[in-house]
Amino acid sequence: MKELVEVIAKALVENPDEVVVTEKEVDGALEVELVVAPSDMGKVIGKQGRIAKAIRSVVKAASTKEDKKVNVSIMQ
Repeated sequence: MKELVEVIAKALVENPDEVVVTEKEVDGALEVELVVAPSDMGKVIGKQGRIAKAIRSVVKAASTKEDKKVNVSIMQ
C-alpha cells in the first residue's frame, strides 16, 4: 500500500522529493501516513477533498486483495 500511495502522490505534487509515506500497523489495521510539502497540500487534498477521497478509494480497493483495513492520513 505504501508504494501505491507514494506513486499517486508523487504524480500529483510539484515537489515529489518531499513526499514521504510511512506505514504502521495499529489495532489490526494498516495506517498509511502521507506527508507532503505545505505548498502541495492543496493538490493532494483537492477541492472539497475530492482528490483525498479518490486516493482513499483506490487504496481501499487495492486492500481488499489483502483483506486488511487501511486508513490513509494526509499530514503536513
